[in-house]
Amino acid sequence: MIARDYYTEMAYNALRHFPACALLGPRQCGKTTLALDLKKHFEQVHHFDLEDHLDFAQFDSPKILLEGLQGLIIIDEIQRKSEIFPYLRVLLDRKNDIKLLLLGSASRELLWRSSETLAGRIQYISLTPFRLGEVDDTAKLWSRGGFPRSYLASSDTVSEAWRKLYITTFLEKDLFAFASNTSPQTMRKLWMMLAHYHGNVLNYAELGRSLAITDKKIRTQIDLLASAFMVRILQPWYANIKKRQIKSPKLYIRDSGLLHTLLGLSGENIYRHPKVGASWEGFALEQVLFSEEIDDLDCYYWRTHDGAELDLLVAKGSEYRVGYEFKYTDVPKLTASMRIALNDLSLATLKVIVPGEVNFLLHDKVEVIGLNKLLQSKRSV
Repeated sequence: MIARDYYTEMAYNALRHFPACALLGPRQCGKTTLALDLKKHFEQVHHFDLEDHLDFAQFDSPKILLEGLQGLIIIDEIQRKSEIFPYLRVLLDRKNDIKLLLLGSASRELLWRSSETLAGRIQYISLTPFRLGEVDDTAKLWSRGGFPRSYLASSDTVSEAWRKLYITTFLEKDLFAFASNTSPQTMRKLWMMLAHYHGNVLNYAELGRSLAITDKKIRTQIDLLASAFMVRILQPWYANIKKRQIKSPKLYIRDSGLLHTLLGLSGENIYRHPKVGASWEGFALEQVLFSEEIDDLDCYYWRTHDGAELDLLVAKGSEYRVGYEFKYTDVPKLTASMRIALNDLSLATLKVIVPGEVNFLLHDKVEVIGLNKLLQSKRSV
């Protein structure tokens, strides 16, 4: 068991200041464990799991079920009964002796009713699988990914078996909570194809032709995977320059362990595979977004038709722009692409993230920093 005090404190503080808190993250990332850890702060706790058919049935009459309760009310897998959000608003407005902790495996955008009906009453917290800083074995985390049961498995073989089961369960069961008309077979093929797109610009037309479905359907299914925290979609940044710029989004499989399973990789095979650089890029990107506390809405990538590119652009407001490049090498060089990005995007700084603990300058605005070194500096603050 690995304590996740950072999230526990965030959730507890949210419930001190708001009547409701939503913990949103992928299935099996530790939401329920964290929620149960909060029980010690409340005299009365009522836990409902909407994957339990008896609990699910009780929410056909939420007023009868919840009206007489006090203390902390935990509702697990809330996306399975998102139609109760309007009643939850009424409940919170009537009663000041309850707190709601909602756990969901869907993004806030997919749970759109909550953002409308509970506005001003709820704080959202995104819960991720394990990240560096919570665990210290970088190689193991990259290889197995951060899902607790995968990372903590007794062996690589057990970890891989768990990930294969996770993918199957998600496709055949969990996906129906979001879209009951989605074919598990088609989604599996798409997900495996997306693993080969990892770190690259999406080509919806190419994917549609391969699966014999429309571009529109492809977009819908990829958005579904993004809403379930399985993939990350980086939108392109358009700079006000004369160069022709790429306008299609870029995609990553968010958990490196699931990526390796989808690619059929394990153990030392990861380091010999052509996608090793792309795999490490996605892994490092997720660690940086977490450690630097970067909002997803501030994240972009940039690429021109001439070949200049930037893996990650963080833009806050109209002035502050920081660039990140992720290089699976111990000898990064200052490239023409970096110089172009610095100039065309008016970057305050460009950080080149590499494995290890190195730290040196390539340019007065280009810093090379090892991923472990970056996280150590954050933990020491």
